Amino acid sequence: MNKRWYVIHTYSGYENKVKANLEKRIESMNMEDKIFRILVPMEDEIEIKDGKKKVTKRKVFPGYVLVEMIMTDDSWYVVRNTPGVTGFVGSGSKPIPLNEDEAQAIVRQMGIDEPRTKVDFNVGEQVRVISGPFENFGGIIEEILFDKGKLRVLISMFGRETPVELEYNQVEKIS
Repeated sequence: MNKRWYVIHTYSGYENKVKANLEKRIESMNMEDKIFRILVPMEDEIEIKDGKKKVTKRKVFPGYVLVEMIMTDDSWYVVRNTPGVTGFVGSGSKPIPLNEDEAQAIVRQMGIDEPRTKVDFNVGEQVRVISGPFENFGGIIEEILFDKGKLRVLISMFGRETPVELEYNQVEKIS
């Protein structure tokens, strides 16, 4: 399953409250692996009042919030039942994701395009874990999971190889 951007409809004026509520629910219901980013698309608006320039943030789509998620029954339920959410945008009962170009354009417009992480690791390379529960263990990179921003490392413990997913910053190369 791929993560995609979906649009949810909210009570007008509740966009930021929905974002905050949803972020709390994601954490309390352990949905971090299914629901990723929540955006209230905003843009700068220049207002001139009494000869003074004032920059204010304006909601680009009042009443709508964007959610980057993997659509499953569980993730749908968490989002759909967040206070202030009136539903997903889509035909009938099936939410329709934004197409990739639309989503990227909105994210870029907000200036929060994710910086691409340069990966300086190779499959088969030896690494040492420098943080987390496997700190000080050595291992071999089995796979680079670009979409997740992680590495799958085979760590030798209890006399056998165990695959563990680690963030790029949790390991260092053994030179």
